[in-house]
Amino acid sequence: MNGEKGLVMNMNQNGTVYLVGAGPGDPELLTIKGERLLKECEVVIYDRLATDQLLDLVPKTCEKIYVGKDVGNHAIKQPEINEIIVQKALEGKMVVRLKGGDPFVFGRGGEEILALQEASIPYEVVPGITSAIAAATYAGIPITHRGVSSGFHVITGHTKDQFDQMVDNFETIAKLDGTLVFLMGMSNLSKIVDNLIKNGKDSTTPVAIISNATTNNQIAIKGTLSTIEELVEKNDILAPAVIVIGDVVNLDMKSTIIKSLTGKKVGITGTKGFTKKLSNQLKAEGAMVENLSFLTVKEYDNNISLRDARENLDQYSWIVFTSTNGVDIFFHNLKENQIDFRKLSKIKFGVVGEGTKSALLNYGFQADFVPEIYSTHELAKGLTKLIKEAEKVLIPRAEKGSEDLTRILSEQSIPFDDVKIYDIEVDKTKRDEVITKLDSLDYITFASASGVDGFFENINSFDCFDTNTTKIVCIGDITAKRLGEYGYKDCIIAKEYSVSGMVDCIIDSI
Repeated sequence: MNGEKGLVMNMNQNGTVYLVGAGPGDPELLTIKGERLLKECEVVIYDRLATDQLLDLVPKTCEKIYVGKDVGNHAIKQPEINEIIVQKALEGKMVVRLKGGDPFVFGRGGEEILALQEASIPYEVVPGITSAIAAATYAGIPITHRGVSSGFHVITGHTKDQFDQMVDNFETIAKLDGTLVFLMGMSNLSKIVDNLIKNGKDSTTPVAIISNATTNNQIAIKGTLSTIEELVEKNDILAPAVIVIGDVVNLDMKSTIIKSLTGKKVGITGTKGFTKKLSNQLKAEGAMVENLSFLTVKEYDNNISLRDARENLDQYSWIVFTSTNGVDIFFHNLKENQIDFRKLSKIKFGVVGEGTKSALLNYGFQADFVPEIYSTHELAKGLTKLIKEAEKVLIPRAEKGSEDLTRILSEQSIPFDDVKIYDIEVDKTKRDEVITKLDSLDYITFASASGVDGFFENINSFDCFDTNTTKIVCIGDITAKRLGEYGYKDCIIAKEYSVSGMVDCIIDSI
């Protein structure tokens, strides 16, 4: 009896595991439930099909474990992945196993569930949109259509871990009615084609191959069983790709909605909050967006200067913010240290622009001063006219903040505490990925002079993209000036120093 009680207690101490389908590639195709679980999880275990934007959803404290497997090169075997999932759950953690597409469509989710069942760990499966359907849809091919195809069959392009091995029932597959969809079949394309024709499928049967489906790099080609291999080689089509076979391939139902930036590829740089807003507005105008940010925010948790300022807020008359990061980190620090926000009731706030003003408002505080031109230089000039004698200023900001602000305040003998509460670090892996995307972009955006420095100081090459084909967009004159110092003088400058201003100037440049 005691043993049984002990077992029950141990089981209750286990964590939980959610197998979440990440969808086919476009991060906006993640389910609402999947998004919620990612925002709540303590551990995320993900593979190469999960996009960076999905990983950005997880909490800062979340442990990220990559278990990706490349075609033909399984760095981590499935039993090892099962063991990692189980172990993290046994630590009492809330675990999200993020899987490309749907967990149960050739995603080996069933094997992971069996491991969880054996360990008596609670789990739930959250379906995802499978590329078997989404790839065809994004290519304008209906997987079924009245009078053309009344059904479809999804078939693996290889068996188990042997990527050169095929299913052995092509005699049956070749005679199936409806649409045939092969997943993970590019390495065996020749065998698929040969076996279908050998077993009776007409060589003129239409075939489509969609590579990198639903992403900005999607490529779709159409041919027949007899021509598709030559077309793949000619167009350099690579995995991951979906093979669609059947008469529905002849249909063309691609989106006909044309917006201001439809077909334009825009690379954006900047902080997480800024890039999210810019990305949303660009997508609303039809643009394909690539997040080029490889800089991460490192908070200074044990900052003595911040501690002193936090404990002596009554000595300040103004708090000045030069970024949304500064706002969020400052108020998060107050909350973590149980500082009553009412201690700020007599303090005025100066902010550099609309984005920072909005971030401040999220915490219930209106900005008392926002310069007409969104720059630290104009912020400082404006403050010198508003700050009274003997009033002291607190400036919580980045390690490498602009010297204009403190220089101008010093020249006017205004007392201030310049408190460094965070720094910007380089994610080298993400940076290397970014470099490979630059030459395919129509625009690259920059929202600050420090952002320009962070980008070009770490790229180490100024020939990554051709300015004849890739236009540079910046939020204002100061950012443009800094770009000029790196040799990029022909920039598009937003008329209004804001996200909307940047979007408008891109549209106007077309």
